[in-house]
Amino acid sequence: MLSELHIRDFAIIDELHLSFPSGFIVLTGETGAGKSIIIDAVGLVLGGRADPTVVRAGADRALVEAVFRLDPAHQAALCPLLEREGLEGDEPDLLILSREVRPEGRSICRVNGRAVTLALLREIAEGLVDVHGQSEHLSLLRVREHIRLLDRFAGLEDARAGVADLVARVRAIRRERASLEQDEQERARRIDLLQYQIAEIEAAALRPGEEEELTEERVRLANAEQLSLLLADALRALDEGGEEGRPATDQLGHALRALEGLARIDAALTSRLQEAEELFYRLQDLADNLREYSSRVEFNPRRLAEVEERLDLIRRLKRKYGATVTEVLEYARRAAAELETITHSEERIAALAAQEAQLLDELARAALDLSARRREAARKLAQGIEAELQDLRMPGARFAVDFRWTADPEGVPLTPEDVAAAGIDPGDFPLPARFGFDATGIDRVEFLVSPNPGEPLKPLTKIASGGETSRLMLALKAVLSRVDETPTLIFDEIDQGIGGRVGAMVGEKLWRLTVAGTNGGIAHQVLCVTHLPQLAGFGDAHFRVEKTPLEGRTVTRVTPLEGPARVEELAQMLGASGESAYRSAEEILEEAGSRKCRLEDE
Repeated sequence: MLSELHIRDFAIIDELHLSFPSGFIVLTGETGAGKSIIIDAVGLVLGGRADPTVVRAGADRALVEAVFRLDPAHQAALCPLLEREGLEGDEPDLLILSREVRPEGRSICRVNGRAVTLALLREIAEGLVDVHGQSEHLSLLRVREHIRLLDRFAGLEDARAGVADLVARVRAIRRERASLEQDEQERARRIDLLQYQIAEIEAAALRPGEEEELTEERVRLANAEQLSLLLADALRALDEGGEEGRPATDQLGHALRALEGLARIDAALTSRLQEAEELFYRLQDLADNLREYSSRVEFNPRRLAEVEERLDLIRRLKRKYGATVTEVLEYARRAAAELETITHSEERIAALAAQEAQLLDELARAALDLSARRREAARKLAQGIEAELQDLRMPGARFAVDFRWTADPEGVPLTPEDVAAAGIDPGDFPLPARFGFDATGIDRVEFLVSPNPGEPLKPLTKIASGGETSRLMLALKAVLSRVDETPTLIFDEIDQGIGGRVGAMVGEKLWRLTVAGTNGGIAHQVLCVTHLPQLAGFGDAHFRVEKTPLEGRTVTRVTPLEGPARVEELAQMLGASGESAYRSAEEILEEAGSRKCRLEDE
C-alpha cells in the first residue's frame, strides 16, 4: 500500500509530507485547495506525463516521492525485476519511487534512490496504484474499453492472449500469401533481377578473408623493389655478413661460446648462458622468417594488375550487396532462397492456404470458447452491478452486456454445431458463416443499461444523467475491484453528480473495498477525494486540504482530523452552521460507525 507521500514545489504545494494508514482515507476541502493536485502528484510518481508547468514558480525543480509497503505477493512479483536491475531496497517490503521535474522539461526517475528510465519506473509501478479520476466517467463511454473491463472481471487475460497469438499467426500467413500473389509482371521482373544478382556474385567466386589477403599481396607487389633492398640489408646484418663485418649470428655465437666457458667456471652464470642461447635461436628464427618472406616478394607488374582488378571487383560487389565479402555472400544466399520461393510460389501458396485453414479452425474453437466464457462472466457481472445499483438508489435498473459478431468473408468459419457445442445459442446468428476477428477474438462487446423500470436496455453511451453515469461507474468499479489485486485504489471526486442521499451508500461501498478480504475478496487501501459529508463519514482516516497565504504566496496545507476537528469539517461540508450543523455531523459519524460495525460482524 501507499505508506508515505512527500511533495515539494509541485503546483501550489511548497512542502507536504503525508503518512497514510491502511483502510479508507478521505480527503476533503474547498474546491481549488489542492486535493486533485495531490492525486496528480501520485500519478506523476507512477510514471505519468511530466508537464514542466507543475514546477512551483521560482523553484528549480518539483519533487514527488512515494513510499510503498509491499505485501508478500507484490514482493514476489517485484523482487526478480529489482534484483535484475540492481534496485533492491534496504528492506524487502519497502519500495521508494521518486520523480523530479525541471522547468525546462527534463524529468529524473528514481527507484530506491537510484536513477532509472521512465519506462522502467512505469514497469515497476504498474499494479501498485489504480487512480480513478473524474475522467474515468468517460472511459465507460468508450465502447472499445468494455471488452477489456469484462475480460478483467472474468480473469480471461491469458485466454485472450492465446487468441491474439493465433490471430497474429493467421495475419503473418496472409501477408506472405499476398506477397506471393502479387502482379505476375512484377514477379517476372523480380525473378530476372534475382537471377542476375545471384549469377554476378557466383561468377566472382568470392571466399571469406580473400579481400584481406589480396590487400596484403598488393602492398608487397607495389613495394617489391624497396622490400627486396630492405630485406637484403636485414639478412646481411643478421646472418650473411659482408664487407662491413661479421653478421649478428656469428658474433652472438662467439659470445655464446665464451659464456659456456664462464658457466663451467662459475655456475652462477648458467642462467645468463641460457639467456644467450635463447637469443641465438630467436635470432636464427628471425633470419629464417625473413628469408621465407623474401621468397614471396617479387616484382611482377602482371600479378599486381590482376590483384588490383580483383580488388576492384570486390569493391563493386560490396557497393551493391554488402559492406563485407561475408555480407555479399549472405545476400546471395537470401536472394537464392527468395528466388526458390518465388519460382515455386504456387506450391508455397497452396501450403500457406492449408496452414491458414488449419489456423482458422483453431482460432474458431479458441474464440468460441473465449466468447462462451465471456457470456457467463457477463451474466455474473450484470447481477453484481444490478445489486450495487439497487443499493445506490437505482431500483429496477438493469445492466446487460451485448455481444455481436460481424460477418466477414475472410473471417473464421462457424457452423451451428460448433456454436451450440460452445454453449451459445446458434439462433442468435446466421449460420453457417464466417465472422470477423481481431486480437480480442470474434466478440464486439458493449454495455447496455436501463436506468429506470420499464425502459428498454440502451447503450451506456446514451445515458444522459451525470448522476446516473457516476453511480454506474461506482457500481462497476465496486464489482471489478473485488477481483483487482491492485493494493491501493484512488477515487478523485468519483461522487460527482451524486447527491447527499446516496452519499452514505457510496461511502459504505468504498469502505467495503478495504475489508473485502473477509468475504473472499481482496482488501484494498482506498483514498477518496470527496465533497460529500455523508461519504466522508465512512473514512477510517480523514485529511482536510486547504489553501493558506504564506509570505505573500498561496500554499496548500493538509491536516489530519480527529474528534471535534472532524465534526467541524463535516459540519462545514453540510453548508450549515450552529449547533444543529454540529449535531448533524455527529449523527453522520455515528451512523457510519454503526454501519461499519454491523458490516464487520457479518
